[in-house]
Amino acid sequence: MEQRPWYWIDDVARLDTPALVVYPNRVKENITRLVNTIGDVNRLRPHVKTNKSREASQLLLDAGIRKFKCATIAEAEMLAMIDAPDVLLAYQPNGTKIHRLLSLMVKYPKTQFSCLVDNSITARELSDQAVSDNLIVPVYIDLNVGMNRTGTTPDTAVLTLYHELSLLAGVKPVGLHAYDGHLRNPDMAVRTVECDAAFQPVQQLSEALLAQGFAQPVLVMGGSPTFPIHAHRPGVECSPGTFIYWDRGYQDGLPEQPFLPAALVVARVISLPSSSTLCIDVGHKSVAAEGVLPQRITFLNAPELVAVGQSEEHLVVEAGEGHPYQIDDVLYGLPNHICPTVALYERAYTIENKNIAGEWLTIARDRKISV
Repeated sequence: MEQRPWYWIDDVARLDTPALVVYPNRVKENITRLVNTIGDVNRLRPHVKTNKSREASQLLLDAGIRKFKCATIAEAEMLAMIDAPDVLLAYQPNGTKIHRLLSLMVKYPKTQFSCLVDNSITARELSDQAVSDNLIVPVYIDLNVGMNRTGTTPDTAVLTLYHELSLLAGVKPVGLHAYDGHLRNPDMAVRTVECDAAFQPVQQLSEALLAQGFAQPVLVMGGSPTFPIHAHRPGVECSPGTFIYWDRGYQDGLPEQPFLPAALVVARVISLPSSSTLCIDVGHKSVAAEGVLPQRITFLNAPELVAVGQSEEHLVVEAGEGHPYQIDDVLYGLPNHICPTVALYERAYTIENKNIAGEWLTIARDRKISV
């Protein structure tokens, strides 16, 4: 009997497409490989932006991970709903977000929430509102080490800001945060040199703060591309996220990392517009519409198909003359970027023993859960 590939779904006829599917056994294996890479779960602070589900996050908790990172208030609440002990909102809250963060702290007292700041104006606003709510918010100074989006330059001005934060009644500075996601050279040796250079001023700031009498600052560093580098730095917390599902982009770009694809988009051929082309039901609303068109999704059981056109609900691919494909053929697609792809689906279907086993709601794709 022919051995079916790992992604095969025996009862795929039950599945309306396009559909996001997740393979829990592979998710668990990826978590195991993550822990084995670093050797100490206390140094892990995984980012949940990729999975956005309680069930996947619960598997992280089950593995002994107690610290988490997220980008939105909804992701923070999702983590609190499963009693995650320590949640860093890796985003600077302003205006209404400050009120929502403080509301989370009141509603979910079992979870310790923290956030980022990169300027004294936001810090004072956060402190004032926290004081009025009788709360103290732990904060990390967000450092710009080359992403050039948020964060302050890692120079002596950070020491001044850290001191200012220590004088505010409603916040408590606890550390430094730096995301170096721009460092993606496929040559691990080159990436390591670049990562070490970006980390050096962060380390110097940490030592300077300690010399000024502050407690040892917590250093939250990096994402997936630099995870194996920061994993070797004692005392540094690492926060990769994509590892849990993995994708084609990182599979190709980070070949040194051992993670397995654990989430796919299942699609079907819905039309044969010409003798050499197929139309598939996986448009912009079904897979992350970023990067060059031919790389957005790779069909594992039809890798020769080349995308030539995409719209909201359709993907047209070149199959070549005399191709074997028929209407209703099922295709198993590996997204190039899984994180924004997951956010397009309200649920993921779990696949166990090559059958549909259940559903994981993508609850944190919503901007608001209850707070």
